[in-house]
Amino acid sequence: MAAIKECKNFRENMERCNCTYEPCSRKGYCCECLHYHRSHGQLPACFFPPEVERTYDRSVERFLATRS
Repeated sequence: MAAIKECKNFRENMERCNCTYEPCSRKGYCCECLHYHRSHGQLPACFFPPEVERTYDRSVERFLATRS
């Protein structure tokens, strides 16, 4: 994970990150977050409005339901 720590966009990413899951080690490392959630059939927090993000239901189905 050493290469990840060198992300040049880390500070900007942290300013925009809306993830409320506090022990997350991927905060600010968008590439890692995206890969993690996609490998679990999910989407990252930034795809959801705050009231949905707080439910931790990061499913594609929930994302699609927020779009209708």
